[in-house]
Amino acid sequence: MDQHRPTGDFPQSGYQRLVLPSAVATNGTAAPDIESELFAQLKPGTVFMMGDNPALPRMPPKPRLLDFYKSRLTDLTYRHLLTSAKRAMDAGQEEKIVVACLLHDISNGCLIRTDHGYWGAQMIAPYVDEEIAWAVQHHQALRYFADESVGYRYPESYVKFFGKDYVPPDYIRAAAENAQRHRWYMSARLVTLYDIYFFDTAEAVQPDIFQDMIGRHFREPKEGLGFDGSSVAHMWRTAIWPNNAL
Repeated sequence: MDQHRPTGDFPQSGYQRLVLPSAVATNGTAAPDIESELFAQLKPGTVFMMGDNPALPRMPPKPRLLDFYKSRLTDLTYRHLLTSAKRAMDAGQEEKIVVACLLHDISNGCLIRTDHGYWGAQMIAPYVDEEIAWAVQHHQALRYFADESVGYRYPESYVKFFGKDYVPPDYIRAAAENAQRHRWYMSARLVTLYDIYFFDTAEAVQPDIFQDMIGRHFREPKEGLGFDGSSVAHMWRTAIWPNNAL
């Protein structure tokens, strides 16, 4: 539960603003009834937050893709995506694969983790080649299944994350099997090959090195992501204002 003191520099000037988390962020946690707790705190001068949160960097009026990398991605995802894309680029992969690597976990870092491949593919679908969005979606399922022909093994990190006896659900297995029969299978598989968790050992990569490549493979709307009226604009607005109560 975050609270921010009144400020004249942000929306709802003069009010104490409460952050009401989305249900997906609190269900199953130690604070299952946080809504009731926060509603009880409402009083004259105290409101639920809407608009810019002073705890986050302000986004420009017409945000572009790299603005989200610099101002909304979690630090781990920021380093992970940039490092994955840089290694794909250094390996001589074609630009579509590099861009898919750059985008593959974008939902993890600024929106939602559950089914992140599907959410991420939706977020980017209006702006990229269909193959890129397909690779982003299907890397999620393919991560769980080895392909020795290209040197891909089940990630050791998944044993640590989920336990040695974890078995992916049926829909993930079905998605992986379908992907293996698809003409773009190798595009998604290449994403998994560079989808390595680097954590604190990640090299420092500056996002601007991908700017020209983004310009060729990501159709950034002139109105800014979140404001172009697309079918996914609301997803980008949610990343801009993640603490809006409604």
